[in-house]
Amino acid sequence: MAIKWFDEAAEMFSRRVARGSSRRGFLGGLGTLMIGVGATTLLPVLRTGAFAKDGTALVESGDPNSCDYWRYCAIDGFLCGCCGGTANSCPPGTVRSDITWIGTCRNPADGRDYVISYNDCCGKSNCGRCVCQRDQGDTPLYRPQSSNDLNWCSGSHADMPYHCSLSVVIGVKES
Repeated sequence: MAIKWFDEAAEMFSRRVARGSSRRGFLGGLGTLMIGVGATTLLPVLRTGAFAKDGTALVESGDPNSCDYWRYCAIDGFLCGCCGGTANSCPPGTVRSDITWIGTCRNPADGRDYVISYNDCCGKSNCGRCVCQRDQGDTPLYRPQSSNDLNWCSGSHADMPYHCSLSVVIGVKES
């Protein structure tokens, strides 16, 4: 007897859902959900913990305000070191974009390959100094996580202009 009210409520709910929907509508919604779940793998992600960390200190060599600097093998933009920042920090008055493109560059000082995160600094107009375009490993726009041809400020900070680009070593490339 106690379960009878539950059965009646379930039947009433099922009939109400059946009257308000169709099989085609259900299958269409299910298909949309499946495509949406599959498309999430195409979105840019924050990768700060995805690469191997090395306990040794990074040995730097070269001029960080030159396009020939080893970290800039896949950079496209104005160097933040020439715009009031450093190779891995934004100038005052700008903010670092949350999304990024990545590259792998060989450090001539130790002969190892490092994974480099290239972030745009946003908030001021173009710096206009030390423009570099090195396209090592650049991919077409249908693989945005490895493309340096996008304005990454528009993806993380709405209505903030691009100022400069920086390069942050996030790990050692695993063999």
